[in-house]
Amino acid sequence: MLAEERFAKILSILEEEGAAEVSRLMEALGTSESTIRRDLNTLDARGALVKVHGGAVRIGGQYQTRDDEVDLRRERNVSEKTKIAMYAASLIGDDDVVYLDAGTTTDLMIQSSINRKALYVTNAVGHAKKLSTLGCRVYLLGGEFKGTTDAIVGEEAVVSVEKYNFTKGFFGANGVTVEQGFTTPEPKEALIKQRAMEHTKEAYVLVDSSKFGEISTVTFSQMDRGIVLTDAIPKMFASCKNVKEVE
Repeated sequence: MLAEERFAKILSILEEEGAAEVSRLMEALGTSESTIRRDLNTLDARGALVKVHGGAVRIGGQYQTRDDEVDLRRERNVSEKTKIAMYAASLIGDDDVVYLDAGTTTDLMIQSSINRKALYVTNAVGHAKKLSTLGCRVYLLGGEFKGTTDAIVGEEAVVSVEKYNFTKGFFGANGVTVEQGFTTPEPKEALIKQRAMEHTKEAYVLVDSSKFGEISTVTFSQMDRGIVLTDAIPKMFASCKNVKEVE
């Protein structure tokens, strides 16, 4: 098989599956590991894919450098997000001190059956309003308001969140890869996520399967730091023990 034929086959697999390990490509193309790795290097240099540890991911949305408006994101993958959110909410116990990150999936956790005996801390204005309406005890971080994600960010928010020690935290992410970890487009929001996660005993990252293989500007945590809750696990991530497909 000529090199360009291999390239086309590799890109076809990534387009269909989103990501692929070197072993998967070796089997599909019937060629050696060294050839596959050389091909991935070439395609990565061309900007045709993103080479990661153990394989490659499709370009897809490429490197997302800014957040879409929250109202637009609420309309995407609603059924998948709802399934993840319902499972995540079921993990909250009576005595938990919970950090609830800004995001559309964490927003779906806030429904009538959420545990009202837990204590909640959030950087999302909308989350705080909904929790308060349900009769929950909730603290809202202070700082700069970011309208696109309905989030409080900035230095004041970082100082505020560092006062707490959370038993559980639920976080959103714009992208997840093995090599880059959990990523988000905006540095100020990434810092809040990072600090909150560092102060959390059990961290859960809620992502629908479309986020796997996507990369945003800033990494706020390596992938092994949290338990990933998702609706479906891509083949590339099947061996990751901290990735859970919810039912």
